[in-house]
Amino acid sequence: MLASTTLIVIFSTIIYNYIKISIYEDLNIELVEEATSITTGHNHLLGLTEIALYKYIVNNMNSNLKIVTKTDKENKITFQQYKKNSMSFLTIYYPLNKKASKFLSITKDISSTDRLLKKILHSIIVINSITIFLVVIYSFFLSKMLIIPIQSLTTKLITMNENFFQSINTKNIPNEFIPLAFSINKLINRIHTFTKYQKELFIGIAHELKTPLSVMKTKNEVTLLKTREQKKYIDALKQNNKSIDEMNKMIGSILEIGRLEGAQFEQPIEIDLIQFLKNQTNNFEILAHQKNRKIISNFSPGSFPIMMQPTLLINIVQNFVQNAIKFTSENGVIEIKSFTDSSGINIQILDNGIGVDEKQDLFAPFKRYGTKEGAGLGLFLAKGAADAIGATIKIENRKDGDGALASLHIPVLNKKLGKIIKKCDI
Repeated sequence: MLASTTLIVIFSTIIYNYIKISIYEDLNIELVEEATSITTGHNHLLGLTEIALYKYIVNNMNSNLKIVTKTDKENKITFQQYKKNSMSFLTIYYPLNKKASKFLSITKDISSTDRLLKKILHSIIVINSITIFLVVIYSFFLSKMLIIPIQSLTTKLITMNENFFQSINTKNIPNEFIPLAFSINKLINRIHTFTKYQKELFIGIAHELKTPLSVMKTKNEVTLLKTREQKKYIDALKQNNKSIDEMNKMIGSILEIGRLEGAQFEQPIEIDLIQFLKNQTNNFEILAHQKNRKIISNFSPGSFPIMMQPTLLINIVQNFVQNAIKFTSENGVIEIKSFTDSSGINIQILDNGIGVDEKQDLFAPFKRYGTKEGAGLGLFLAKGAADAIGATIKIENRKDGDGALASLHIPVLNKKLGKIIKKCDI
C-alpha cells in the first residue's frame, strides 16, 4: 500500500511539473517570436533616439511594450515572472542595442494560464486521493484474502501435538501457498517419525536394560540359595560381567544418540565428498581385513564439493559399512560406490550377505535381524543423521543376486547443478 501510494504521488508530481514546464516553454517561445517579429519588421527603429523610439512604440504598438535600459554583460534574452494585484505576468527582455544596453520589454498577462495550472493541480490531487483510497481498500482486501489461508494453517498447527499429527490438505488452499503447505507437511512427517522413534527408543531402553538386570538378579538369588562350589560362583560372576558388558554397549549407543543430536548443530563446512569417501574407505579396508572381508570402491565423479557436517555423514556411511561387514560371509566382497544424478549424488554400499526383510521397518530402534550381536541402534542413528542433513537413505535387496544394497541420496538444491556435475566429471 505504501509503495503504491508513493509511486502514485511521484508519478503525478512528474506529470504536473512536465505540463507546467511545457506550458511555460510555449509562452516563452511565443514572446521570443513576438519580440523577434517586432525588431525584424521595424529595423528603422534602431536608428531613432530613445525618446523617439518610445513615442513610436506608444503610438504604434501597445502599453505592454517598453524600451528599457538593463545592465546585462551577456546581453541575452531573459524572462521574469511576477504577480501584481492578484494577476500573474511574464516579461521578456529582448536585446535591441547591445552597446547601449537597450532591451525591448514585452509583458504578457498569464493569469489564465496560472488558473489553468491550478485546475490541473486540483484535478490531479482529487484523482490521486480517489486512487489512493481505492489502493488502500484493495490492499486491505488483498491482505485479508492472503491472511485467511495463513490463519487456517496456523489453526491447524496450533491444534497439533505429539499425539496428534495431521497433514495439511493442499486442495483447499491457494496455489501460492501450496509450496508452503508441502514444506509444512514434510516437517510434520519428520516430527511424527521422530516422535514415534523416540517413544520406541525410550521403551526399548527400558526393556533392554531391565531384562539383563532381572537376569543378573535372578542368577545371584539362585546362586545364594545354598552354599556352592567356588567354580559356580565364578561362573555366575562371569555371566554377570557379560551382561554388564552388554548393558555398557547399550549405554554407549544411547550416548551416541546424544552425540549425533549435538552434531546436527555443527556448522556445515565445504568438503570434497569424493576425497572424503576415499579417506574413509582406507579405514574401512583395515576393519574389513580384520574380519577376512574385502572392500572395493568405485567413485564418480572425480570430485564433488559440497557443504556438509562431516560427523553426520561419517555416521551414516560407517553404519552401512559395518552392517555390510557384519552380514557378509568370510572372504566376501563389499563394494562402495558413488555417482551423480539430476538432483544430487548417490552413495551405495553393496554386500553379498543374507539380504534383508524389506517388509520390516529397518530403521526402528532396537530392531535386530539374524543372530548377529548389536544394540539395534545403528540404522536408527543413521536415519536421524540423514534427516538432519536433508538426505534420504534406504536398504533393499540387490537385484543382481544375494546381498543387500544400502543407499544414501544427498540432494543438491542448485539451478546450476547440471553444470557443476559436468565440471566435476571433467
